[in-house]
Amino acid sequence: MAVLEDLLVVQEHDSAIDRLRYKKETLPEQARLAEVEKALAALDASTAEVGARRDDVARRQQRHEDELSSVETKIGEVEKRLYSGAVSAPRELQAMQADVASLNRHRSDIEDRVLETMQEREPLDAELTAFAEQRAGLEAEADQLRQAIAEQVGEIDAELATELEARQTAAASIPDDLIGQYERLRGKQGGVGAARLVNGRCSGCHLTLPATELDRIRREPAGTVVLCDQCGRILVP
Repeated sequence: MAVLEDLLVVQEHDSAIDRLRYKKETLPEQARLAEVEKALAALDASTAEVGARRDDVARRQQRHEDELSSVETKIGEVEKRLYSGAVSAPRELQAMQADVASLNRHRSDIEDRVLETMQEREPLDAELTAFAEQRAGLEAEADQLRQAIAEQVGEIDAELATELEARQTAAASIPDDLIGQYERLRGKQGGVGAARLVNGRCSGCHLTLPATELDRIRREPAGTVVLCDQCGRILVP
């Protein structure tokens, strides 16, 4: 009988261990962290997509600005020659003036394109700034969640270590064949392999045993391993 009582103690520790492991796997902070990490991944994808569009606009803007700089340089060179006094031929002066006018028109067109790309880029830059702010907030929350999880996991692991040690102590006096039978039943019966028989009812399946079965159990020698005829668990009278 003492061995069966020890088996119930083992069952109590196993149930506690199962609860602690379940608690460790289902921390609310873990679920929230998964949501935050999913949001971060989505945000990174959006950032990459908008960033690629912004970079394309930025490259076009740079090309226009480079072209504008080149045209302005040409205008400066022609005007310098035009007003230097080195050219006196009327036709040549007229041609240079026409070149300056044409270059100025071209410069105006390029300036319009630069302005258009700046206007196109502005909302993209603003969107990227907003993404960066959102990411910073999510990263801060993720760090807090990881810290909370680490603290709780540490506490649970300490409780688990205590329960596992107590379980090992309780199981030391139980024969290997009985422990093996108990473990097999635990695997089949949702973690409960041994149960107390209370007022003719199995505390594992909560069903009342037939009177004939109860009478049979009472006639068994002390320490005999009997099973619930309803669920098959080891019964401890």
